[in-house]
Amino acid sequence: MSETVKTHVLIDMIAYQQDAVVSRTIIDKKIGTVTVFAFDAGQGLSEHTAPFDAMVQVLEGEVDITISGEPRLVKAGELIIMPAGDPHALQARGKFKMLLTMIRA
Repeated sequence: MSETVKTHVLIDMIAYQQDAVVSRTIIDKKIGTVTVFAFDAGQGLSEHTAPFDAMVQVLEGEVDITISGEPRLVKAGELIIMPAGDPHALQARGKFKMLLTMIRA
């Protein structure tokens, strides 16, 4: 087995920072990306669109995700798919961590 193959605990791959959103890219390939995020309480991402489908898996905490004007609460252990082209925004209810998988093809 290659020495570069390791087992990771997702929530330990990134730390919270006060009043910030922190991200760490795990995989960055032509076909897509996998990124882990840590949001401090009250932090968020303003409404935007993406040209590709994106899947958010909440690892810890809770987040309000609004997709095309429809708010949804997503909790640890749950996931949601944000369709390509649909406007979406995220707002942390408290500290939370998520895994974002974006498929480009």
